[in-house]
Amino acid sequence: MKILNFTISLLFAVSVTAQTHWYNPLKENANVIQNQGWTNEIGKTYRRLPDRAEKIVRKPVWNLSENSAGLAVHFYTNAEKIEIRYGVAGSHSMFHMPATGKSGVDLYAIDSDGKWRVATDKFNFGDTITYTFNNLSQSQYHKHGFEYRLFLPLYNFVTWMEIGVPDSAEFNFIPVLQEKPVVVYGTSIAQGGCASRPGMAWTNILSRKLDYPVINLAFSGNGPLEKELVDLIDEIDASLFIFDCLPNMGALSSEEVIGRTVYGVKKLREKHDAPILIVDHIGYRNDETNKSSKESAGRMNLASRQAFDSLVQLGVKNIYHLHKDSINFPDNGCVDNIHPNDLGMQAYADAYEKVIREILSMPVGKLTTTKPVTQRREPYIYEWKERHANILQRIQKQAPRKVIIGNSITHYWGGEPGRENGSQSWKKQMQPAGFLNLGYGWDRIENVLWRVYHGELNGYQADEIILMIGTNNLGLHPDEEIVKGLEFLLTQLKIRQPEAKIKVVGLLPRRGKETEVKAINRQISEMVSLNNHTYVDVGYKLLSKNGKIDESLFSDGLHPNEKGYSLMVSDIMR
Repeated sequence: MKILNFTISLLFAVSVTAQTHWYNPLKENANVIQNQGWTNEIGKTYRRLPDRAEKIVRKPVWNLSENSAGLAVHFYTNAEKIEIRYGVAGSHSMFHMPATGKSGVDLYAIDSDGKWRVATDKFNFGDTITYTFNNLSQSQYHKHGFEYRLFLPLYNFVTWMEIGVPDSAEFNFIPVLQEKPVVVYGTSIAQGGCASRPGMAWTNILSRKLDYPVINLAFSGNGPLEKELVDLIDEIDASLFIFDCLPNMGALSSEEVIGRTVYGVKKLREKHDAPILIVDHIGYRNDETNKSSKESAGRMNLASRQAFDSLVQLGVKNIYHLHKDSINFPDNGCVDNIHPNDLGMQAYADAYEKVIREILSMPVGKLTTTKPVTQRREPYIYEWKERHANILQRIQKQAPRKVIIGNSITHYWGGEPGRENGSQSWKKQMQPAGFLNLGYGWDRIENVLWRVYHGELNGYQADEIILMIGTNNLGLHPDEEIVKGLEFLLTQLKIRQPEAKIKVVGLLPRRGKETEVKAINRQISEMVSLNNHTYVDVGYKLLSKNGKIDESLFSDGLHPNEKGYSLMVSDIMR
């Protein structure tokens, strides 16, 4: 009987194991390791520098480049259980940094409305490290799950990794993001020492705050702003470069600090016009009790600021400085004399977010409609971020002369992709006029704001921009918040396209909300006029004499049909 029970138990265990499908990021056809500066060379590894760098940089730098700090894997799944298993080459922990930070992973979900959620459950550190996440929640809109982001170990070399979900679950890796990254060159602090887990390293916090790729080129004890690294970084096309190297420059003279800073900025400026941010030494936690500590950090900061001032005087453009006082570092923010704990990491990330949003003109307001977020409300029709990536590629290939920005009413007018409501008038009138369709099904104002911040109006000069957004905010936000969100958005459009004529189309009437739409359009019209843009009302053409929508002009009470679009198009293009 014991043998029979053992056999049954064994068969049951094999059956359970067989129910999990394992995915290896390095075996995908597309590169899926995010935040690598040289994806074409190292995209099938968990390293941070290309092979050729081994002959260029010092041995300690090369060894540290094998740590996966800042690297991540993004994927979609509707699994209720996700398992991660992997191996590392080094010890699990350090005396001042736990295994969860040095060698652990961190999983975050982004729900259908763009809200970030941290996933926590069980983990075990052995020869194989395992993380298991059970009873994961699902989307309220569909059955296709969420986007997940897996942050990799900060201070260890990942030798192999697999992600497991039930056989019945959907699972798709997300290819490497094509947006220009923020590139950080720094020390152990930027590498992640001593966060309790990868998600709490300030570069990873920043990547979530900005929702931008952040490349971590920080090397513990070995980030003294060296020529060899600057020359490698010069190969990366970035949205912003950060030099946060002073904590590793204490052994250098003030003249050397100045010389390396000047070289770094000038070298990048030869090829790139992207902003460069130079950061102060935060200081040591015993500054007030140890004279030499205070003098060391102060001397380096003085030299760095002298370099910055000389560069400004030389006329070097688009360089910025982050003062230590702006970091607002807490007294209890370290695990030792310099390395931040999670409290300190958060302070760094907050300070960086503030200055970077100013530099890149990406402000965030207090209202929901002024806070940029993604969405994934109808992946059964199209993938929102895939559409965004395709739009950026189209812009790079051919700069549009005119763009129309909106939600599904705009998106499906052009018949791309999935649904087609009015493609005849689009192909006959809008397309020949040169319009690029920047409509995304189910978008709200805050989703358009994210897209604007992520490049859809960059790199070209449009003659005209038409904005048709806001109907999906009705019922969720007060009218005042919708109008203020539109005004906030219009400011961002103007910053990126100062020469373009901007027209705002009032919300279209919709079944059961005709009176509400009419009322808010009066407010929108007034706001648009005060901001010196053009307001266009086309909704009157879609109404019956009784003030209700003309059902013959709509496909579903919200989206016009072919006849409805054909009535609107002349006023929109006028």
